[in-house]
Amino acid sequence: MTEATERFFESLPARAPEVLRSPVSGTMQIDLSHGSHTVHWLVKLRPGAIEVSHDRRPADAIWYSSEELFERLVTGRAQAISAVFRNESSFSGDVVLLLAFRRFFPDPPGTRDPREIARDQAGRLR
Repeated sequence: MTEATERFFESLPARAPEVLRSPVSGTMQIDLSHGSHTVHWLVKLRPGAIEVSHDRRPADAIWYSSEELFERLVTGRAQAISAVFRNESSFSGDVVLLLAFRRFFPDPPGTRDPREIARDQAGRLR
């Protein structure tokens, strides 16, 4: 398990009140593989809160990914939905949980909010 991935999962409970504002609730199992070894994470999402563990229980959704891809996700060098569409990872179950969880991933390096760019351009026109 990479250090970036460990830090990502450790940071989730503190970030949840800001990220999970919608009424989404459910449990997602995230299986990260590296060769023949798989690390299991159980993420329980609910409005404004998230719990993370290595428990193995029934889940509303399961996401399979390589550790390498997941590290790219947590560092903003890859996008979750794109990875699923390209079959770099797979997902089954309640897709709303993936849509909510992907909000925890950072934007790609160098990305700027379009509103910020518009403000900069408007300032130059003055």
